[in-house]
Amino acid sequence: MYDPTPTQTRNEPLLSRDLDAARIAFERRSPEASRAAHAAGAARAGTATEQHEEGGTYVKTIVFGGLDGILTAHAVVAGAVGAHLSPTAILALGVSNVLADALSMGVGEYLSSRSYGKYVLQEYAREQWELENYPEGEKSEMVELYENRGMSRTDATTVIDTFARYKPLFLDLMMKEELSLGTPDADEHSASVREAAIMFASFALFGMVPIIGFAVVPMLVGPALSDDGLFLVACAITAVALFGLGSLKARFTDKAFLQAGIETTILGGLCAIVAFVVGRFVALWLGGTEPVDTLAVAMRLQMCRGASELGPIAGAAPQYEPLGV
Repeated sequence: MYDPTPTQTRNEPLLSRDLDAARIAFERRSPEASRAAHAAGAARAGTATEQHEEGGTYVKTIVFGGLDGILTAHAVVAGAVGAHLSPTAILALGVSNVLADALSMGVGEYLSSRSYGKYVLQEYAREQWELENYPEGEKSEMVELYENRGMSRTDATTVIDTFARYKPLFLDLMMKEELSLGTPDADEHSASVREAAIMFASFALFGMVPIIGFAVVPMLVGPALSDDGLFLVACAITAVALFGLGSLKARFTDKAFLQAGIETTILGGLCAIVAFVVGRFVALWLGGTEPVDTLAVAMRLQMCRGASELGPIAGAAPQYEPLGV
């Protein structure tokens, strides 16, 4: 009988080196710094690598979930401003949209992560079963794979025979080389729930950044700030948040922090411009150029009746006489 449970998790320490220092050494193309990074990691017995690998996945989810939230919310705000909606309508539209999208992103992250985790576990169990029931076939496949990559048959056979003596290690090698899959997480359900919760929280929290200009700023500076001023404040706050997250995104790419921050800010600005122009075009096409003021409309109707004083507006709508010419 085979046991489909992975023999190790993907969060185990893989290398005895200081990974952050190794990356800096590569950026500087410094062999001395690279040797120092490996020596420092070996002295720490690999504990730093484990912490980095475990936290790196969550940082990546936070960054990309936050970027999605900011760009989506800022596009909604820009489109609403372009359509001449009132600050109250923009606030209601922005908050509801951010929360709904955050929930959707969280559910999507859970379902996709859960599906991928089950697929990896299934493939791991299949490879483990094949290794236990027909090891010669698995070894032959790996030898052929290494031969296709340029190794001689003798060297490939020596390498595979050595790996095959360590079944857990050989299973991981087969998963990576044959299927391009990593070692599955034994507790994939909990991992999927954590990733979904992090995605929801990052999208919702960062997505609220563009809304701050319409919710918090008026409380601080009073009602003197115009609607255009509120929008500019929201744009400024969003630009700062985009630059920060873009710079953090550089951790997972080969770009410099400044370059990644500027590119992300420009991308957010382009999204806002497109949304603003589309909102303005739709508003003009529908014949609306100013925010609708329901109180002013009601007052004009009362004045058309020739009433001596303004009657109650709430309640049942009164019947108005047709206006004469």
